[in-house]
Amino acid sequence: MPTYITREVSKIWRRIILEISVEVPLLIEKWPYIIFGLIFQYIHGLGARVAYYLHRPGPLLHDVGFELLPELGLENAHISESLFATIFVSFFLWTFHPFVFYNKRFYTVILWSKVLSVLVISQMLRVVSFMATQLPGPNYHCREGHATATLPPPHSIKEVLLLNFPHGVLYGCGDLIFSSHMTFALTFCHTYCKYGTKVWIKRGGWVVMVVLSLLIIASRKHYTVDVVIAWYISHLAFATLVLLTKNATERVPVLSGQQLLPVNNRVGKDVRTKDEWQMNGNSENLASDWRQRMPLNGKPLDTGSPTAIEVVLNSNR
Repeated sequence: MPTYITREVSKIWRRIILEISVEVPLLIEKWPYIIFGLIFQYIHGLGARVAYYLHRPGPLLHDVGFELLPELGLENAHISESLFATIFVSFFLWTFHPFVFYNKRFYTVILWSKVLSVLVISQMLRVVSFMATQLPGPNYHCREGHATATLPPPHSIKEVLLLNFPHGVLYGCGDLIFSSHMTFALTFCHTYCKYGTKVWIKRGGWVVMVVLSLLIIASRKHYTVDVVIAWYISHLAFATLVLLTKNATERVPVLSGQQLLPVNNRVGKDVRTKDEWQMNGNSENLASDWRQRMPLNGKPLDTGSPTAIEVVLNSNR
C-alpha cells in the first residue's frame, strides 16, 4: 500500500477515535432522548398497523392533485420510494461526516436528539389525525376489490405487535393524514438548512422536497391534503423545538451587522445555552475562554464590549 494512503487512513482513524471520545459522553447524557425517539418510531408504526385494521376501502375522494398530475402507475411507483431512500441515506451519512472530515459544526448526538424530537412531535399529531378520521386509501393495494385493502382480524396480539415487518411497514393503508415520508424528508431538510454549510445543497434540498411531494401524489400514495399538511406541520414542529431550546432572555447586541456576544466574565456572562455551544462545535469547558475578536484598523479587540468598540471607533476619527 502506498505511503500516502497509509498516512491518510491513519489520520482518518485518529479522527474517528477522537470523535468517539467526544460523542460518547454526550450520548451518556442524551441517551434518554435518543432511546425515546427510537422507541416512538415503533409506537408510530404500531399506530399505523392499527389504522390498517380499521381501514375501509371506498371510492377515491375528489383530489385536485390527482387531476393535475398524471398517474405514474403501479410499475413506476418505486420512483418516489427511491428518491426518499436517497434523501434518508444522504442525510444519515451527513450527520456522521464529522467523524471523517474536519469541518465540524455540530455534534452528531445532539443533532439526532433534536431530529428525533421533531419527529416525535410530528408523529404524535399524525397518529391522532389518522386514528380520528379514516379515509379510503388511494394507493393501488388499498382500493376496493383488492384483497390487501383490509386486514382480517388478528388471531393474536403477536400479529399486531410484530407489525409484519418490513412488508407491513411499507404497504399499509389508512394512515393517510398526513404523509410520513414528507414528514421525515422535510425534517431532514430543515435540519440541514440550519446546521449545514453548502448553500447549493440547501437550495437544491427544497427543490427535491417539491419533486418528492409531486411524485407521492402522482404515485397515488397520498391525497394532496396529506402532503400539504405535512409541509406546515413539519415546519411548525421544527420551529417549536427551536423555541423550546432557546433561552427566552437571550439578547445579543448588534453593531454594524455583526453579533457581539458578551462573553468576558467582567463584562457579561455568555447566555447561550449548553446545546447551542455543543451544536456549534464548541466544547463546554472552553466557553469561558472564548472571546469575540474583531479587528478594527489592524487593532485587535479582546474585551467583547460594545462600549470598548465605540471608544476605538471614536479614537480613529
